[in-house]
Amino acid sequence: MSNLILLATIAGIHALALISPGPDFIMAVRNSLRYSRKTGIYTAVGFGMGIMVHITYCMAGLALVISKSILLFNVMKYLGAAYLMYIGIKSILAKSGKINIAETAKEKDIHPLQAVKMGFLTNVLNPKATLFFLSLFTFIIKPGTPPEILAAASIIMVGLTVAWFSLVAIFFTHNRIRATYEKFQKAVNRTLGAMLLMLGIHIALSKD
Repeated sequence: MSNLILLATIAGIHALALISPGPDFIMAVRNSLRYSRKTGIYTAVGFGMGIMVHITYCMAGLALVISKSILLFNVMKYLGAAYLMYIGIKSILAKSGKINIAETAKEKDIHPLQAVKMGFLTNVLNPKATLFFLSLFTFIIKPGTPPEILAAASIIMVGLTVAWFSLVAIFFTHNRIRATYEKFQKAVNRTLGAMLLMLGIHIALSKD
C-alpha cells in the first residue's frame, strides 16, 4: 500500500468513525446548545487532544497491553462510564432559562479550559476509542511505517476530529437551531442527558 493510499484510507476510516453518533457527538451538541458556539469548539479541541493520547499510546504499544489487561481495561471503562453518567445526570437536572446570546452568553458560559477538559475526558476515557485505535494500528498501520507518515496520519486524524466537531458546534448554534432550543431547552437537556446516561450504563455493562 502506497503512503498516499494509506493516508487516504486512515482519513476515510477515521471520518466514518467521527460521524457515527457516540459520546463525543452528544457532548459536542450538549455543550454547544447549553453554553455557546465557542464552548462547542473548545470541546472539539479537547476531543482532538484525546485523539492524540490514543495515537501516542498505540505507537508505544500500550493499546495492546490495555486491551489484554482486564484490570486496566475495566478501570478505564468504569471511569469513562462514570464520567458520562455524571454529565448526563447534570444535564437532566439542569435548570432551563432563556438564553440571549448577544447579552448573556458570557454569564452562562463556562471557561474554555473547562470545555477542553470535558471534551478530553469524554474522548480519552472512552474504551471503544481504545479498541478502535488498536484495530487501526493493527490492521491498517503496520510496524515499520515511516515516522513522517505516522506524523501525517496523526495530524490528519486530530485535524479531522477538531474540524468535524467544530462544524457540529457551528451548526447547532445557528440562530434558528438556537431559537428552537430555547423553546424546548428543558426537554433537549433531559434528552441529551438521558442519552449520555444510557451510554455510560451501556459502557459499564458491556463485556467487550
